[in-house]
Amino acid sequence: MILAEKIINERKKNGWSQEELADKLGVSRQSVSKWEGAQSVPDLQRILEMSKVFGVSTDYLLKDDIENVIPMEDDESVEPSKKLSLEQANSYLETVKNSAAKIAFGSSLCTISPAPLILIYAAYEADIFKISEDAAGGIGAVILLLIIAVSLIFIIPAGMALNKWKWLEKEAFETEYGVDGAVRSRLEKFEPRFVSSITTGIILILLGVIAVVSCAAINSDNDALLEAAVAGLLIFASLGVNTIVKAGMLKDSFNKVLQTEDYTIDRKNNKVLQTVAPAYWLLVTAGYLGWSFITNNWQFTWIVWPIAGVVYGAISAVLNNIGR
Repeated sequence: MILAEKIINERKKNGWSQEELADKLGVSRQSVSKWEGAQSVPDLQRILEMSKVFGVSTDYLLKDDIENVIPMEDDESVEPSKKLSLEQANSYLETVKNSAAKIAFGSSLCTISPAPLILIYAAYEADIFKISEDAAGGIGAVILLLIIAVSLIFIIPAGMALNKWKWLEKEAFETEYGVDGAVRSRLEKFEPRFVSSITTGIILILLGVIAVVSCAAINSDNDALLEAAVAGLLIFASLGVNTIVKAGMLKDSFNKVLQTEDYTIDRKNNKVLQTVAPAYWLLVTAGYLGWSFITNNWQFTWIVWPIAGVVYGAISAVLNNIGR
């Protein structure tokens, strides 16, 4: 029995699809398909990983004359952790590059989504629109929800494309020869762009804040003017968010491959932080939506996000110390 047949048998015995086996081995489904079709042969590292995944010996996989399954011995030489190849690293970085632009655009849409509602209220306050306050709020809320729906069209598929790489931020792994050097070289070239992108994003947000402060100084009693200024702040903030999110995701992708900064092995092993983080942001999102819908003050409730970010930074620092 040849290797291709043994891979098929063991995969089906475990009830896995080709895609599921590919995820376990950190390769593409096409690679598994070629192995099973005897169109290509997996390298030694993949053989070792298959031995561990299937629970069979490497001799059974490699020797055609061995027909009966030989269980993997406890002392058999199998690498204890996952390996990241240069091909995988390049594939991941390219996926992040493509997804980052979409997620950044979707995030900027979410940021700007309350702006139409605020502008409609401003027009109502200035008596430009001859409609009732309830009608103004209703129209604005519908536009807000439509913008959020459009943002999800960009965010969800991009996020799903990154799901297969979640193990990079959760599991410890080793990089094959040449991976660290190649990725560090790319990171060094990216650093100036990262700094300029973050700086640009912060300046854009500050320009929006300056607009609000200036309008308040000119005429603090003019509600329509202040609301229009807040809408302007959201527009500037959305542009800033776009550049910051995109640059941040790209920087994170390098850190995940190199296992540095927020993705060191120690932090990956901090189960407390991994449990708290999703729950924290779920509560923040629920609180933001609840407060916004109850008070209908979308022009002010956005302040939840920067405050939540600062608080999360403090919580993260504490939990990282606890997890050491």
